[in-house]
Amino acid sequence: MDYYQIWCDLKDGVRDLDFCANVGRYLGHLREKELIEGHRLTRRKLGLAADGLGEFHIVVETRDMAQLEQAFQSVATRAPEIEALHGAVYSAVRNLKFALYRDFPDSFRHTGGDGSRAETAP
Repeated sequence: MDYYQIWCDLKDGVRDLDFCANVGRYLGHLREKELIEGHRLTRRKLGLAADGLGEFHIVVETRDMAQLEQAFQSVATRAPEIEALHGAVYSAVRNLKFALYRDFPDSFRHTGGDGSRAETAP
């Protein structure tokens, strides 16, 4: 599984529950179209986070990079339905940070004869 991660803060005047609902509609739509496997929205607690990370954290789960690319291509069409859903989220945020992580060790990872798993370049 790959995890596309987004950290952000809300723009002034954006209501947190409206943002939550819009994220649910947008990513729920991508899930219904089988462009993602799932998502999670979390909010920083007690002000604890690494420097520079936003108050909100969105994790988008995909099977692999191919599915993530399909999701990106779908959004990039800017078709009216997806543009409205994406715009309701994107227009509400600032201070965006992104990351891409994967489950590790990968299911296809070759292990050495002794069972060790030495990390190599991605």
